[in-house]
Amino acid sequence: MLSRLVLGAGLLAAAGAAAEPPAYRDDRSDPAALIESLYNALNRQEYARAWDYFGETKPTASYEAFVQGYAGTESVELRLGEVTSEGAAGSVFSHAPVAIRAREAGGATRVFAGCYTVRQVDPSIQEPPFQPLQIESGKLAPASGELEAAVPAACD
Repeated sequence: MLSRLVLGAGLLAAAGAAAEPPAYRDDRSDPAALIESLYNALNRQEYARAWDYFGETKPTASYEAFVQGYAGTESVELRLGEVTSEGAAGSVFSHAPVAIRAREAGGATRVFAGCYTVRQVDPSIQEPPFQPLQIESGKLAPASGELEAAVPAACD
């Protein structure tokens, strides 16, 4: 069952009007909210904010490569599956199955599916600087079919 839905920024306020970016969202209260915030940042083209949601292991070798990876992407629509969590040595790791539909500037769309792993280090054992909930890793691959059907049932 899909637990959350976030629409991309490609919706028009009125016919012929410029696309309005979605309202700003920066929420690290739970793994699903964090991933929704990631795609909110991408839809708003706030790449530094999106980059910072990742922990020590970044999704690309450099920030510049990360930004270049979204060149030509107009908006991204997200579907989240059921998030599962497990504790391990002072951290909680959560696994979030996702599917996205990326709309390119020319109007073409592509669907990707995979999983994100989110980590929360126990706040009671941390010392400054505080490490908030962060994305530990994410792997998405091209998928076929409808967006809703592309969400994995679970993460490995």
